[in-house]
This record gives sequence, C-alpha cells and structure tokens, in this order.
Amino acid sequence: MRILGLDIGSKTIGIALSDPLGYTAQGIKTIIRKSKKADLEELKNLCLQYQVDTIVAGLPKNMNGTIGPQGEKVMILCELIKDETNLPLILWDERLTTVAANRAMLEADLSRAKRKKIVDKMAATYILQGYLDSLSK
Repeated sequence: MRILGLDIGSKTIGIALSDPLGYTAQGIKTIIRKSKKADLEELKNLCLQYQVDTIVAGLPKNMNGTIGPQGEKVMILCELIKDETNLPLILWDERLTTVAANRAMLEADLSRAKRKKIVDKMAATYILQGYLDSLSK
C-alpha cells in the first residue's frame, strides 16, 4: 500500500509518499506547475513509478471551515487527477500545514532560500502524515 500526498498550489505541487506499510510520510519532490496536461502526466507517472493505490490531496479551507476560491480550484484539479489516474483520491483538510512546515524549518535553522525550495514538499508530508495517523486510530 503506497499513498501519495499532494499539496497543490497555483505555482507548485508538493509531493510526499508513504512507506509501503502506510506508517510514515516522506517528501519526495516539488513539481513546478506548467500546464494541467503536463501536471497530470507527471502525477500519473509518479503513481505508476511508486505503485500508488491512493492519493491524498490537501484541501485549503478558510479558518472557519468554508471553502474559498483556492479550495475550489484544488477540487477541480483533483477531479482531473482522479480521472487521469483511476485511483481513489481523498481530500484532506490542510489548514495550517504550511505554517507547521515553516515552523519546523525555522526550528531547524534553514535559510529562507532553502525553506522556499522545500516548503511545499514539507506541507505535502504533513498532509499525508495527518491522514496516515488518522488511519491508525
């Protein structure tokens, strides 16, 4: 069982992958978004390469729980990802994952430039780990 975690932004998509047993999440890369077609192709290739059977995508919600314009864009792209990969896709509340990722990197004393390069991958890891933790409860 491999699960792919996604932190979908307008410019990048952070990617994380679970271990085969589904206990831990590991950030693997950040995709620089080019076009929907290119993004979908790269995600499909990752799913095949890592033999993914489920995708978990972060759903950006407002702090009051409502879904704003960015959340709607993510939901539309997730439908396309689901159609392209033929895999189950779960939307996971991603509120504060980027904040948590930035805080962890600040505590690790990473420079602003290094943080910028890996924040999306880290956020995807937090999203996927949150989902994995919910399965074990």
